[in-house]
Amino acid sequence: MNRTPHLIIPAILCSVTAFANANTLSDESAIEKITVEASPTANKLPVGTFDSPISNLEYDPRVDLQSRNMAEAQADVTIRGGIFENTGFRVGSVTLLDPQSGHYFAEIPIAPQMLTGPDVLTGADNALYGMNSSVGTVSFGWKPIITGGSVSLGTGTNDFNLQSIHAAKNTQLDSLANYTLGFEGEYSHSQSDGTIDNGDHGFSRASARVQLASEHSQTDLFFGSQDKFFGWPNLYTPFGVNETEDLETRLWMLNHKQNYADNSNFEVSAYYRTHDDHYIYSRENPSAFEAFHKSEVKSFGLSGRHAQSDALAINYSAQFIDDSIESTTLENNFTSRKYYKLSILPQYTIAQKNQQLTFRLGAAYDDTNRDDAEVSAIGDITLNTQNSDGTAQTLYLSYAQASQVAGYTAIGGSDSGGLFRSNYNLERETTSNLELGLLLEEQSWQLNSAIFYRKDNNLTDWTFNFDSTSARFANPVDIDTAGVEFLATKHFDTAKLIASYTYLHKSENYGAADIDASFYALNFPDHRLTLGAVYNPTDILEFRIDNEWRTQHKNSLRNGNDNALFTQLTLKITPPQLSNLFITLAADNLWDESFEEIPGTPGRGEQYTLSATYSW
Repeated sequence: MNRTPHLIIPAILCSVTAFANANTLSDESAIEKITVEASPTANKLPVGTFDSPISNLEYDPRVDLQSRNMAEAQADVTIRGGIFENTGFRVGSVTLLDPQSGHYFAEIPIAPQMLTGPDVLTGADNALYGMNSSVGTVSFGWKPIITGGSVSLGTGTNDFNLQSIHAAKNTQLDSLANYTLGFEGEYSHSQSDGTIDNGDHGFSRASARVQLASEHSQTDLFFGSQDKFFGWPNLYTPFGVNETEDLETRLWMLNHKQNYADNSNFEVSAYYRTHDDHYIYSRENPSAFEAFHKSEVKSFGLSGRHAQSDALAINYSAQFIDDSIESTTLENNFTSRKYYKLSILPQYTIAQKNQQLTFRLGAAYDDTNRDDAEVSAIGDITLNTQNSDGTAQTLYLSYAQASQVAGYTAIGGSDSGGLFRSNYNLERETTSNLELGLLLEEQSWQLNSAIFYRKDNNLTDWTFNFDSTSARFANPVDIDTAGVEFLATKHFDTAKLIASYTYLHKSENYGAADIDASFYALNFPDHRLTLGAVYNPTDILEFRIDNEWRTQHKNSLRNGNDNALFTQLTLKITPPQLSNLFITLAADNLWDESFEEIPGTPGRGEQYTLSATYSW
């Protein structure tokens, strides 16, 4: 199957991650293999709970994950110095939106065994496929079901315990030639007292799907349910209070992807999502302040690629979202909204000998029933060279605009008081991104690099004033962000090394003098380094280590040091006497780093676990 130059780039870094799931539907095994080989982290599983789609993103150089308690408890995933609400989570052809706040975008009740990815889309790719996510999108696709399964049990420090079971069965259909029918289910549970006082958690997730697949198509019907309770001091406020959240998320999704003709495909997705949130400001005095939110989202999306010829193709994406919310803290004047997006990106490819030059130029249209519409330009030029010795180089230049609207907590609550103060004057946010990137692929190593410049206008940020009784204010800000990214991967006979460096610089203008600190827009690392390694000295032992060092931009709300070093270390033992069984010893935050990932919110502590997994 012929692919555009973007699709032969391994999914290493957000700068050139090439939406393989979105544009390629037939060669799923090849896509999965590329993703695994070029994984930007050494570890695959978290230490403090069961695996989720956002696990280990805190060591992924493509994103900056800012967690409360731990990543799987409350994860704000940011990309290239954006904030959590600039990042979308896409499954199939639809973005999983939560109308209350972007804090809950990552509440995805899907077992990671069912998903490909994550691919991180930025620039032109995000502008084409993202929805209400102006900086980046973390994109997943549905894996083919393969017969097998596993059961895991775990224990650890802080009274941690874990139970998880996953099973899948795929059979050939006699009644439908060349079709298979698959069933897959999973249940996971974990709980602990937490790595610091009042940091306890209790999580459970159940998910299941049915899949009908052939050589050219795949249809998935999915249901997932996730219940989470967790506590943390200063979870959302900087007032020294032990806060808690109780979340219930339900997701129904139908997805169909189809290949047709020559190098053409489409994917149709629809979902219904409910999310209930019970927030308590003080667990010692629950009546002081508590809030209930219930959100409901319905969405339909279509994306694909239609090849007119070997040279000309049209990439497209469309999505509709209808959401609503019931809340005890909103003013009930802004509790529903309908979103529309249509993007078209034609591409023209010139192939000559061992080179392909691809031009893409198009536009996206965003609108809602409450906000002004916006038309955004999208374009890039990519030169890919495939050498006879198997090496390759990819050079690209892209310019993309994107836009989004603010969540209900920012625009629909009280603008005169309360813990979280809204702003009724927030307008549509717009982003312009210019970047230049280079990828070098050799036999045993890869080097990925990019330099970018982004202008965010009317970005909704949450700020703090030391003289106010409110915990945070929604305020618009204009920010210019410049950045440089490098990621290198080196393969040896029994080891793999992954190293990255990111530099960010920001220039901001709030247009107001009563802002003492920013929780999100100015919470970013000036410098960030990651170093990971996988080492297999024997067939019995496997070592995996991820390290992240950062120097964070100064913030008057942050207590302690602006520098941080995090390490996750895992030892996997596969006893030859016990077939299909392996034992894992794991440690997270090995140096007991107390760095506040969210200013004013305590960092996580050490966690050590012992687990055993039997697979079939």
